[in-house]
Amino acid sequence: MAEEPLTITKKDLVNRISDRTGTTKVIVKDILQLFLDEIIDELAKGHRLEFREFGVFEVRDRAARKAQNPRTLEKVAVPARRVVKFKVGRTMREKVCDEPAPAPKPEKHKLPAPPARVEPAIQKPKPPAPPPSNSPF
Repeated sequence: MAEEPLTITKKDLVNRISDRTGTTKVIVKDILQLFLDEIIDELAKGHRLEFREFGVFEVRDRAARKAQNPRTLEKVAVPARRVVKFKVGRTMREKVCDEPAPAPKPEKHKLPAPPARVEPAIQKPKPPAPPPSNSPF
């Protein structure tokens, strides 16, 4: 039988970060909570949060639909709502998931840019040399 996964709490993370950085647990807890609060605030505004290599959080609108209660087989109306979606980033996918990260999309073949148009240089005539001076100075 598969072993049940270990649950890690915010307190556990605070302790680990505090030990690794030498910062007090109170400060680490405050910073971690501020970070989480900022994520919640930005998602509440409908913004998308992208953490490279980690993943992307975004809010999506889920349409209203009809569902069925499996016990009573009664039809139930499920209202429209907003939900938070998370898309796993490359580093997390490689470390956590059994599947490798998808190969980067190849760039579309681009035609080389046309050469820049070069205007012919207009040469100004050189002014005539001054006549030789007979002055000793």
